Amino acid sequence: MYTKAYAKINLALNVLGKDADGYHQLDMVNLPLELHDAIEISILPGSSDSFITCDDIEIEDTKYNLISVAIAKAREKYHFKQQFAINVFKEIPISAGLAGGSANAAAVLNAIFQLLKINPTHEEKIELAKSIGADVPFCMFDIPARVSGIGEIVEPIKVKKIYQVLIVKPAKGLSTKNVFAKADEMELTTGDTDGVLRALEKGDDDLLAKSIHNALEKPSFSMLKEIESIKNMLLADGLKIVQMSGSGSSIIALDQDVKKLAKLEKKYEKLGYDTRLTRTLRTNP
Repeated sequence: MYTKAYAKINLALNVLGKDADGYHQLDMVNLPLELHDAIEISILPGSSDSFITCDDIEIEDTKYNLISVAIAKAREKYHFKQQFAINVFKEIPISAGLAGGSANAAAVLNAIFQLLKINPTHEEKIELAKSIGADVPFCMFDIPARVSGIGEIVEPIKVKKIYQVLIVKPAKGLSTKNVFAKADEMELTTGDTDGVLRALEKGDDDLLAKSIHNALEKPSFSMLKEIESIKNMLLADGLKIVQMSGSGSSIIALDQDVKKLAKLEKKYEKLGYDTRLTRTLRTNP
């Protein structure tokens, strides 16, 4: 069977501290995008192992990626014996703050549930996804949401508009682990998440531009100045809703004018950046 693994963007990201186990407590507003990786998955009869391939040569070793972790944890929980052949066709840039790896893991889990006719409860899905990574619970459902805790609290939100989204990423990526380690050395700001939620519900772009925030911009910009440069260039090009997604290194710009964004995509592509033009996923929360 074929399935889609949708990218995500953050319009709000606050780091509220660490819990007793050392996990970062987060408060985020996430939107899924139409941008997606395509995944082909099938059961391998009589095989003693699962096989994962990817068409992106930058991902050197797919044996131990989040898909492998997801299969192992699902097998431990549901005790199935089947092995799988999985082919990942990448469109989501890697190390970009767009949850590509988490989306792949979530899509494979949902596909396995369907193939094996496993019917986990909502709570079981969340618990399993949480054990794999902070973005995986959100990616299990692909709906606009406020996400908190360590990623396991996913609350659907209302979004009035479909936004066109330009993604601009420098050649270099950033490790999420390294960005959070740097963030732990800094005093981070806390943004107006409620303002983001009101803006999305009302379709108020001025309020959204004023309210969006990402506390991880500070450490990420200090680690890779080029990210901040891209953000400033997009703002100078007249875009208002602009910020870094996740831990970077991509900058996202939201607008209603697809022609304007298409023109800018060509501009930034000529400058040597990795660009994508997509839009927010149409959903019914």
